[in-house]
Amino acid sequence: MERFVDVAPGVRLWAEDFPATGPHPGEPLLLVMGANASGLTWPDSLVAQLAEHHRIIRYDHRDTGRSTAAFDDAPYGITDLAEDAVAVLDAFDVPRAHVVGMSMGGLLVQLLLLDHPDRLATATLFCTGPLPFAEPDPAAPPPPGPDPALLRLWAELDDPRDQKGEIAWRVEHWRLLNGTGTPFDAAEFRALEERIIAHSGRHDPVVAHAHMDTAGLERGAELAAVTVPTLVIEAPEDPAFPPPNAGGLARTLGGGRLVRIPGMGHAINRTVVPPLAAAILTRTTSAETAAC
Repeated sequence: MERFVDVAPGVRLWAEDFPATGPHPGEPLLLVMGANASGLTWPDSLVAQLAEHHRIIRYDHRDTGRSTAAFDDAPYGITDLAEDAVAVLDAFDVPRAHVVGMSMGGLLVQLLLLDHPDRLATATLFCTGPLPFAEPDPAAPPPPGPDPALLRLWAELDDPRDQKGEIAWRVEHWRLLNGTGTPFDAAEFRALEERIIAHSGRHDPVVAHAHMDTAGLERGAELAAVTVPTLVIEAPEDPAFPPPNAGGLARTLGGGRLVRIPGMGHAINRTVVPPLAAAILTRTTSAETAAC
């Protein structure tokens, strides 16, 4: 089921609701994607595996997919995107859900852990790092940043391109994000981007999240008090949040578990879908078993 969710005056988000297919579904599961990325970036094959145990909800952030392109007229910040996730749960009458966040979505889920812990049954974070500290430890080395090749490509993010050129740029972006630890199938990601463009009705670059206000993120010190069962998945070939970002996040969370998917980069290709689904479900189903 598809529907639109009103999250602010004049701002609507596209969302999609998949019923659970298994005989004994647990609590719903919300998927929170990364910056400038449509909810369709979550592969259908991953959604199908997760739906064997949970009702699944995915959605387009503001300025992505079919959601309102709002930034130029009404700029917003990253904390607004976190509150949008709560609004999606409210719209689907979900009092509590397992929440999975990738990349920027992982930062949003950390904000949810701090501000709305009662709405999260569990949290799973991957291809992300910890929220920054307002007063970093001067003796601790800062976590490594993105690969220079990725930074060079990001500098071209909003360059004008026709649809063919935009798809080619996006496929090259996925190639760099994928890393070299698992095979990269350009046709797989070209088909993904063609589908997203058809879903969105436009091919122009999505850049709003690169310009939004990031105030309110410096809350890393609060993560140690999180009590929601949390899993951090390390993608060892991730060029955007390379190790030890995931390990640092797990340590910052205190009770966060860390698992590693060998070869995984910053892309959910068909090779990593089975181990990623298994890791997520291990967290969600074990939490529900413990609650029984």
